[in-house]
Amino acid sequence: MNHLGKVGVLYGGVSAEREVSLMSGAGVHDALRRLGVDAHLFDTQSQNLSDLAQAGFDRVFIALHGRFGEDGTLQGALELLQIPYTGSGPMASALAMDKVMTKRVWLQLGLPTPEFALLQSEQDLRQLDQVLAFPFIMKPAHEGSTVGFSRIETSEQMLDAYRLAARFDRFVLAERFIKGRELTVPVLGSGEQARALPVIEIVAPDGNYDFENKYYSDATQYFCPADLPAELTMQIQEYARQAYLGVNCEGWGRVDFMLDENNQPWLLEVNTSPGMTSHSLVPMAAKAEGISYEQLCLSILKSASLKLQAVARK
Repeated sequence: MNHLGKVGVLYGGVSAEREVSLMSGAGVHDALRRLGVDAHLFDTQSQNLSDLAQAGFDRVFIALHGRFGEDGTLQGALELLQIPYTGSGPMASALAMDKVMTKRVWLQLGLPTPEFALLQSEQDLRQLDQVLAFPFIMKPAHEGSTVGFSRIETSEQMLDAYRLAARFDRFVLAERFIKGRELTVPVLGSGEQARALPVIEIVAPDGNYDFENKYYSDATQYFCPADLPAELTMQIQEYARQAYLGVNCEGWGRVDFMLDENNQPWLLEVNTSPGMTSHSLVPMAAKAEGISYEQLCLSILKSASLKLQAVARK
């Protein structure tokens, strides 16, 4: 694997999802080393951009989650440093990290996503129950991993839920709660080559797929492929592909859905740097297609590229 050169696995970072990123990065690093890749861990919390510029990496695998890793900032820096990287470019990464902007794009494309409201202050709560029917959920507009997430049944719960989400973000997303089955679909590739992997159903204890159940608990059950009619599976996979390409994603990603009681799929968000831990969903879907964890890591690494073409200077 020497033709891939010196590879940096960027992990850790400073977001609320640091702990998960440390696990993802360690998993990817170990898998690549087992395949003979010259891979090196690089924690963006303790090492800065000048360290990255001097590290001599020929390409990097981004195993960071959340802000300053998944949101386009790092991707822009890597473009400036001319270091090929995995996953989506600066614009798609920033767009996907912003759940509200993502939903606006999907609505423009005619894709199904639940009604929502954007909250920027406590005053915005006054009219909220006229815009959204109970129950609805509230979460930071730019965080993942159910950080700062609440489900609201009554108007008395709104203020506490808003304050919890606002601890993590200036912008808070309120969104209609969809009762039903939780599904996710990994997507690999770019453009016409982008393809959806098998649909995964997530069944958490009491329907509570929170941070603990997502990353540490063994009580959460995963069904891959999900037990769905073939036609519905194909429809959900096609929605995932359209949602991914609609936001301009590249390389790899994962699209989250709710399937309501009428078997109508609803798009929630797209992750441009999904988890790669032992509990993670992209490796699970790949395995269902006969792709090992090591092969998956290598395939993603091989797709590393620069997304912005330098304009020839006159």
